[in-house]
Amino acid sequence: MYSDFRVGEPVIDTAAPDGPIESRWERRRFGVKLVNPANKRKMKIIVVGTGLAGGSAAATLAEAGYQVASFCYQDSPRRAHSIAAQGGINAAKNYRNDGDSVQRLFYDTVKGGDFRARESNVHRLAEVSVQIIDQCVAQGVPFAREYGGLLDNRSFGGVQVSRTFYAKGQTGQQLLLGAYQALERQIDAGRVEMHSRHEMLELVVVDGRARGIVARDLVTGEIETHLADAVVLASGGYGNVFYLSTNAKGCNVTASWRAHRKGALFANPCFTQIHPTCIPVSGDHQSKLTLMSESLRNDGRIWVPKEMGDIRPPQEIPEDERDYFLERQYPSFGNLVPRDIASRAAKAVCDAKRGVGPSGLGVYLDFAEVIQRTGREAVAAKYGNLFQMYQRITGEDPYEVPMRIFPAVHYTMGGLWVDYDLQSTIPGMFVVGEANFSDHGANRLGASALMQGLADGYFVLPVTIGDYLAGAHLQPVDPDAAEIAEARKHVDDRIEKLLSIDGTRTVDSFHRELGHIMWDYCGMERTEDGLRKALDLIAELRREFWRTVKVPGSAATLNQSLEKAGRVADFLELGELMCLDALHRKESCGGHFRAESQTEDHEAKRDDENFAYAAAWEYSGPGEAPVLHKEDLTFDYVHPSQRSYK
Repeated sequence: MYSDFRVGEPVIDTAAPDGPIESRWERRRFGVKLVNPANKRKMKIIVVGTGLAGGSAAATLAEAGYQVASFCYQDSPRRAHSIAAQGGINAAKNYRNDGDSVQRLFYDTVKGGDFRARESNVHRLAEVSVQIIDQCVAQGVPFAREYGGLLDNRSFGGVQVSRTFYAKGQTGQQLLLGAYQALERQIDAGRVEMHSRHEMLELVVVDGRARGIVARDLVTGEIETHLADAVVLASGGYGNVFYLSTNAKGCNVTASWRAHRKGALFANPCFTQIHPTCIPVSGDHQSKLTLMSESLRNDGRIWVPKEMGDIRPPQEIPEDERDYFLERQYPSFGNLVPRDIASRAAKAVCDAKRGVGPSGLGVYLDFAEVIQRTGREAVAAKYGNLFQMYQRITGEDPYEVPMRIFPAVHYTMGGLWVDYDLQSTIPGMFVVGEANFSDHGANRLGASALMQGLADGYFVLPVTIGDYLAGAHLQPVDPDAAEIAEARKHVDDRIEKLLSIDGTRTVDSFHRELGHIMWDYCGMERTEDGLRKALDLIAELRREFWRTVKVPGSAATLNQSLEKAGRVADFLELGELMCLDALHRKESCGGHFRAESQTEDHEAKRDDENFAYAAAWEYSGPGEAPVLHKEDLTFDYVHPSQRSYK
């Protein structure tokens, strides 16, 4: 059976430096081998993805002198999903003089991830955060400013300081445009070769090293081989395995999964984040969900009626008949508890039949108090575009009535395993941003995704990839090499098979059914029985997909049904691995909540004795039990304790 996996040899991060944590990154930077400028011009690097991580990486590598080939499946690099991020980006600048520091950002991130992240990586992230803001300001990113001219900050969940820099509710958009401008400058200079509307379908591995990709031109259908000295995956997360998520519909796992099938370990796939502040599902017609920024929890107060079945309009419910449940349960952090805790608390009150809205799956996010205290204009200055977005989607004015929100799938902390240098278990293949697993543990704090993506792309990868290239002594790859022919044949055979089935079910019907299974059994709360049932259901659904899916059209043209079919086939395999990972991890931590492992007051209960490790899975074949490799986590600076935000 698929759940009868075996445990292989431990996986060890041999690139991680030792010694005092405050100097590890500086010592690693000094210890890397350098590539001289003349040699950089001879070396080529492929970057898959143009979001914050991929766009900043491609621009910085090209600026350093490398030849870069950049790939994205959108029609423009600026359409990457990073553009949808709203609330802000963290940095330990301490502009508010409220006690913030690199050490505190490090501590908050390790604690927020429920002690399932590497200390070395997180400390580096906290260090680099202060450089990111300077870089982005220099690019012209229009961060909000205070009256005195300093950049403004606001708070996000899981912290008690204000360290989140923002540009209204458009922070991701503004940061991506900064990276995009830097990338376009390099395209214009001829140092970046841009391939839009191209999708990576296979990794080319020659002599055990990543040396290129096989990609499909999504307009013409042509299958192309692109070779390089190293490959960087910056292809984002896999939240769309749930079908309904806050991700753009095009977001997928294909680039990462094809690399996984070639030998890259996949780490902690069950660590998925449920965001508490999303517009509730309104019906089966929906194809995605919409996020309302976590920044709204700075001033919005979350509540439900105290009495079950109270269907009065919110304005008619008096204060003493409202339950501000986060403020009641977590007085120290209130509405700014971390996302995993806020999401489970909202689920609990809805399970108790106190949810609001037509489905009963919603809670109120109320701005009446802050509007009364500061005025409508002040609220509009901070959140105006978010309020407009909510009103256009729901038809309700949040200035007059509270927003209705409910948790939804948002971010994935799991991803391809990488070492301290961001290199995967396939030499020459590096993974940055949400596509890797390295920095967030079991739960990501809000505003840290943008921080990690830009840290990886601007400051970490350009240093560490040079160490690999300087020491690899690579020879040119023969375009007629057997490994290239094999990779292309695999792509051709898979496409031919998908088109030849000519069944009776649409690709979307399979994706939607998979999403229901994943949400019901591997969503906010997981049980052993539910996960075992999900493994059986997904296996049968995967077999049915390859028997009865219908993919119209041909391969030699624009064919979005074919694109989706390939992505859903990968999601079906990923879904099995996620459920297996959740089944084997018999503890609760962060976004992974096993009902069998909770404290008396229903908080996540970790098992540090048995599960203080990253679970890195080795691919064994479709439907075959994968091999588990464990990377032990050590904590010398932030000692694991029961998380408390009360």
